[in-house]
Amino acid sequence: MTAASLLAADPLLAGKVDLAVVLIVALKAVIVLAFLLVATMLMIWFERKVHADMTNRIGPNQAGPFGILQSVADGVKVFFKEDLLPDRADRFVFRLAPFLSVVPAFLTFAVVPIGGNFSDADGGVIELFGHRTLLQLADPPIGVLLVLAMSSIAVYGVMLAGWSSGSKYPLLGSVRASAQMVSYEAALGLSTVTVVLVAGTLTTSGIVAAQHTWNWNLWATGIVPFVVFLIAATAELNRPPFDLVEAEQELVGGFHTEYSGVRFAMYYLAEFMNTVTMSAIIVTLFLGGPNGPVLVGPEWLWGIVWFFAKLMLLLFTFAWFRATLPRFRYDQLMDLGWKALIPLALGWLLLMIAIRVGSDEGWNPILVMVVGVAALAAGYALLVLAGRTARRNRELAGAHL
Repeated sequence: MTAASLLAADPLLAGKVDLAVVLIVALKAVIVLAFLLVATMLMIWFERKVHADMTNRIGPNQAGPFGILQSVADGVKVFFKEDLLPDRADRFVFRLAPFLSVVPAFLTFAVVPIGGNFSDADGGVIELFGHRTLLQLADPPIGVLLVLAMSSIAVYGVMLAGWSSGSKYPLLGSVRASAQMVSYEAALGLSTVTVVLVAGTLTTSGIVAAQHTWNWNLWATGIVPFVVFLIAATAELNRPPFDLVEAEQELVGGFHTEYSGVRFAMYYLAEFMNTVTMSAIIVTLFLGGPNGPVLVGPEWLWGIVWFFAKLMLLLFTFAWFRATLPRFRYDQLMDLGWKALIPLALGWLLLMIAIRVGSDEGWNPILVMVVGVAALAAGYALLVLAGRTARRNRELAGAHL
């Protein structure tokens, strides 16, 4: 699928402004927002159930069948709670911060293709109100860059919440969040660049189209970027085992300790909404998005079915992490990011570039891979040696003092 065909397919991007186009955009925006809100409530219930099953407990079982309305009951309760404002808080920033956490999650999901068959040049395009459009809210030419930008902006909501509270424990939690997100953002970006290198486009629909006929980026990139992205995304979401931003044993409750009522509910909503959004991004980048076999019926409908099946698999994985993995220490968290994930993601990107260059030049691919892996191993060994030497020098200097 070319960029020109995508521009011609989406009426908004093609610049055709009329009432039908406005209706299409408004309808898709309402559907995306409604889906995210419903999916977030169901994700909260789903994670509680999975966690309860894995720890041999019952979980939610009172509000509605199987406790499925427990999230609604909790939301109603929180909305009627008193909205507190600390005396030392910066009033404007304190009230603004929750919105900076919720909005990026919605904007990120806007570029995710949720349906359609991407096996041909018109992949993912459906007819709606007499116009051909994609089954996604927007498909900008810089879709992947938008995803990375939104994941970076989300840290402001956390940082400003801790700073504006006027309390030391939320501030410590927000400082941890900043360091953690900045650290793992690098690994997240490097693994995403590998996907862009393989797909040859920055548009999310183009990346999905490049994965048709089971040519998923999961194995087209060599699995390593997928593993790095999954771990880095878990840290970006502040989810276990990387939930040190909200470590109750150390920071009371983390950056949102001073929040209550609706504003606390917004942070709670943002956490699970970000989980749904990031899972959708992983499905788009590595698992083929809506691509899958078409059995009986319309192709676009089967795309939606396969997309949600893959999304459920990722959401179960995040719930599984919470139920089984112990929390990292903060030094272990930073060591994993800077000493393992970033070098691994950068090295694998360089290896993929070398393989691409070798393919264009007609070099022996096996020889290129062997030489590349050897060079990366040698470089990492030198990096580890330099780190140990520096640490030994610091210990000697401390002993002399």
